[in-house]
Amino acid sequence: MSDLLFARSQMAMSLAFHIVFAVVGIGMPALMVIAEWRWLKTRDPVLLELAKRWAKGTAILFAVGAVSGTVLSFELGLLWPTFMEHAGAVIGMPFSLEGFAFFTEAIFLGIYLYAWKRIPPRAHLAAGVVVAVSGALSGAFVVCANAWMNAPAGFDMVNGQVTNVDPFAAMFNAAAPSQIVHMTLAAFAATGFAVAGVHALALWRGTLHRAFHRAALQIALMIGLPAAVVQPLSGDWSARDVAERQPVKLAAMEGHLRTGPAAFVIGGWPNEATLEHRGAIEIPGAISLLLHGDPNAVVPGVESVPAEDRPPLGIVHLAFQIMVGCGSIMAALALFGAFRWWQRKRGRGVALPDDRRFLLAIMLASPLGFIALEAGWTVTEVGRQPWIVQGVLRTAEAVTPMPGLGVTFALFTALYIGLAITVLFLLWRQILKTGVTPAPLGLTNELPIALRVTGAHQSPSTNAP
Repeated sequence: MSDLLFARSQMAMSLAFHIVFAVVGIGMPALMVIAEWRWLKTRDPVLLELAKRWAKGTAILFAVGAVSGTVLSFELGLLWPTFMEHAGAVIGMPFSLEGFAFFTEAIFLGIYLYAWKRIPPRAHLAAGVVVAVSGALSGAFVVCANAWMNAPAGFDMVNGQVTNVDPFAAMFNAAAPSQIVHMTLAAFAATGFAVAGVHALALWRGTLHRAFHRAALQIALMIGLPAAVVQPLSGDWSARDVAERQPVKLAAMEGHLRTGPAAFVIGGWPNEATLEHRGAIEIPGAISLLLHGDPNAVVPGVESVPAEDRPPLGIVHLAFQIMVGCGSIMAALALFGAFRWWQRKRGRGVALPDDRRFLLAIMLASPLGFIALEAGWTVTEVGRQPWIVQGVLRTAEAVTPMPGLGVTFALFTALYIGLAITVLFLLWRQILKTGVTPAPLGLTNELPIALRVTGAHQSPSTNAP
């Protein structure tokens, strides 16, 4: 492997690891805030226990995300010094604002964790809302910087030097709106489905703690299912933007190899030498119809640019197919859940937490959001190659001249494996192994049984997180 490939692989691994925690940092605070809000309305101790349990998980995942995010910030400077030399002055503002959002989230997460009995309940809920909003803003600011790499704006390049920088034009570039919406919806869908899958498994196995897991499943579905339904619409918006600004990336995504009417290509593997597909199913004119309303509309193919300006076709096409497939399954399951909920409202069928077929479907679909997320970022980053900044700076020109990048790649791989093992152990010990705290006797007929665990002797109202 060349140093360029080592650098790209290290960055890919770091991003693939960190994006999971970045997404959870957007989705989990929303879950805990909804649980506490419902507790304030109902005073159901199950919801209070749920909010505290999710707050612990949020804190653990936030801490690991902070570590992996710090590593990423160092890698930008160490692995890609030429990129930072050119881009630092242009996209410094969204990175700075992301830092403010991060610190705000950290401060108010501390308040949320340790001030349950020290501030009024509504003030405590407001602290949770700040955590949720700042987490979403943190993600949005980072996506602004990434969108700039796909649609550079806000500067002039004169004799190889960046001049006339307009940080606002760079931050609010043309690709930012669609990418922010698409990423935020992906975060809610992935987190909602993953959390719902955990509690669906508990209900499907017939756990005694049904009240706890029913409440958790309902709240997770509240954010996961709507996001999954809307996500294909935001994907269409993003694809149209890519078609306008990065036509070669769109061609690689869709497997559209030769200029002309574009078919919807399902499966297959593109041959980069002959620009032919093997084993693909094609729906003629479908992409042209979606993009231009005319199945005969001409769409630029991969052949429209020289071979040295093309991304790796097979990887981009496969990743796009995985993303679309996972998103479609999640959207279909969300619509099915909405249909069953509507049936229940009309007095037919059973509630979703009692529908074993639906629980099984949620369990099987629980990892799809994160699989789609990883595939989507692969499309975004690999599909832009060979450019690190589209049409401005090539990736090979931005990499550090420092030799021996294979050593750092091995060290950081070990770091991420260690972090993954640590976070799984902590989640198991702090969130899953501890069970559910019993409620005081007499609150409801179900709670003393549903929330009983061996060795726990405090009520939710006095059990500090």
